[in-house]
Amino acid sequence: MPCQEADIRRMNFREVAIGFTEDQALLEAQRCISCKNPTCIAGCPVEINIPHFILSILKHDYVAAADIIRAKNSLPAICGRVCQQEDQCEAKCVNAIKGTSVGIGRLERFVADYQIDRGEFATPFIAPQTGKRVALVGSGPASLTAAGDLARMGHKVTVFEALHRLGGVLAYGIPEFRLPKSIVGIEIRQLENIGVEFVTSCVVGKTETVDELLDEEGYDAVFLGTGAGLPYFLNVPGENFAGIYSANEFLTRVNLMKGYKFPEYDTPVRVGKRVAVLGAGNTAMDAARVAMRLGPEKVYMVYRRSRTEVPARAEEVEHAMEEGIEFQFLTAPTQFFGNTGGWVTGMEVINMELGEPDDSGRRRPIPIKGTEHSFDVDTVIVAVGQGPNPLVQSTTPGLNTTKWGNIITDEAGLTSRPGLYAGGDVVRGGSTVILAMGDGKKAARAIHEYLMSNARFTNT
Repeated sequence: MPCQEADIRRMNFREVAIGFTEDQALLEAQRCISCKNPTCIAGCPVEINIPHFILSILKHDYVAAADIIRAKNSLPAICGRVCQQEDQCEAKCVNAIKGTSVGIGRLERFVADYQIDRGEFATPFIAPQTGKRVALVGSGPASLTAAGDLARMGHKVTVFEALHRLGGVLAYGIPEFRLPKSIVGIEIRQLENIGVEFVTSCVVGKTETVDELLDEEGYDAVFLGTGAGLPYFLNVPGENFAGIYSANEFLTRVNLMKGYKFPEYDTPVRVGKRVAVLGAGNTAMDAARVAMRLGPEKVYMVYRRSRTEVPARAEEVEHAMEEGIEFQFLTAPTQFFGNTGGWVTGMEVINMELGEPDDSGRRRPIPIKGTEHSFDVDTVIVAVGQGPNPLVQSTTPGLNTTKWGNIITDEAGLTSRPGLYAGGDVVRGGSTVILAMGDGKKAARAIHEYLMSNARFTNT
């Protein structure tokens, strides 16, 4: 994938990956061998007919290729940018057995962008209206996918978003240089065009409860796609000094509230000269690369395991290294230091070694006594995981959750309460966009079956 040069992109928020040209897309599409048993489809959580859309590319019918994707995936321009295809469809590609898989995600982005640039969107088939109403809570990838599928099934769909802007993690969590917000807006408008209604600044669980949606507002089913926006911290001394952010707060300030354009936008974000990002997942990579673009002299990525165990996408790790982010592997914070004004000025860390695998399957990090050492930092960004906000769970009687607050569902997304479904990070914990979308698709199918066959509705 053509990209901006590292020395240039590390100083701007323009999109890093430039995208295929037509010639590049055609060359890549020619690598598809049109398997009789296309295992790539089985690897796609949203069930895209991958060989079929690639065949349309080879016929130079790029809009048709995009429409084939949209038949299963309401967010192709988003997925083409942030889906972890290397662990999904591309991992199942037959070409990957002896070489390199077809660049399915890059081809998806190419045709989606081609369609967007020309505004040539086909009107999808929408089933006759059923008269049933579904409320979806949260406007992240799980809810957006479920909303699109349910609208095409003929149901009246309303999405309730707590923030002032739609998109959930797509808007507040993923940086502009990986996913331009204009792309998110375009995909959401396509959902509006098929009848999906959006309500912003509505905090379900506070503005109104799930029970009020079902019993007073007249919704026949509810889907909870509220994500995992509650940050975890380390609970080490000094963690309350000013200048120590959760990754959620830092990325929200920059992405959603345009902190990178301060003072044009009224959202200050202080980074100073030396930034430490704690963690090495995709969120940590995003935070470190955002911080680099705000002008510090150094950005450190502090991770308690080795590079082999890094959970972030390999492409994001490579981009971060190219942009000058300094990785400190096998290192863990033990405390933070601050000045009399209450601002963080430094951190103490300890070296780690890897022991036997833990419950995650990764080797357990073990502190090495006597290796403590300190260095100066002006800003710390904690990106060590996140969990679900408990608001909806605490205001919905009879809703079963895990000890961490994640909603318990069956394979189809049904919770412990009839007519109430959930999917995405509120069920899985911090996960990926495409797995959340897969949850939304399964839940939409189950909700449709529930609405059309449940005895509650047969006499209405």
